[in-house]
Amino acid sequence: MRTEHWLHDGEIVEALEKDQNPASASLTLPLCCKASPRDRVSAHLCLLTLLLPPLSSAVPISPAESISQAYSLALYMQKNTSMLLQTYLQYQGSPFSDPGFSAPELQLSSLPPATAFFKTWRTLDDGERLSLAQGAFLALTQHLQLVRDDQSDLNPGSPILLAQLGTARLRAQGLLGNMAAIMTALGLPMPPEEDTLGLVTFGASAFERKCLGYVVTREYGHWTDRAVRDLALLKAKYPA
Repeated sequence: MRTEHWLHDGEIVEALEKDQNPASASLTLPLCCKASPRDRVSAHLCLLTLLLPPLSSAVPISPAESISQAYSLALYMQKNTSMLLQTYLQYQGSPFSDPGFSAPELQLSSLPPATAFFKTWRTLDDGERLSLAQGAFLALTQHLQLVRDDQSDLNPGSPILLAQLGTARLRAQGLLGNMAAIMTALGLPMPPEEDTLGLVTFGASAFERKCLGYVVTREYGHWTDRAVRDLALLKAKYPA
């Protein structure tokens, strides 16, 4: 049986802003976001419930509801992170676009790595786990904006890449809001927002800017993978 999807990979922004004709794609949406073309408005509203934190109401949202919403978004994001990285590398030229390119030694001091020793990660308490994830996705939203600005200059004729970078930033912001909702529901203190980028060197070479973008798109995928694992632990701890 063939399943119809109303979004192309990496085109959430366009789908929300324009009423385009959908085409089949490999993207699998959360159950609530699958919709026929004739029910596109409902599908748009459903997707927004994943991207936006819950509004305050007379009845506070439960931790289980907040965690479930964040987990659904993180799983949805995880399906598209490798496509963003591959699209990014494709547009940068050699050596980035060479088959099998990988440079794990490249890191950014302004972007925390997602890797951690298993024992350290597994024994984090709820506040530590969520604070680390929040700090990472706050940094990612700022870095993804910088990368998109750089690519607008370096690759102005690449609307697919620019759209995917914009979409990734939107999703990171949505997950950041969901993390905040979980912390509120659990009565945990919110970490302060920071300018993680700090001073930016505007005279950076094209190669340096391409390296920065590579690290950001790579770590976006790694942090999304970690967020799925973090939220899976929380779902088991706070069942609906």
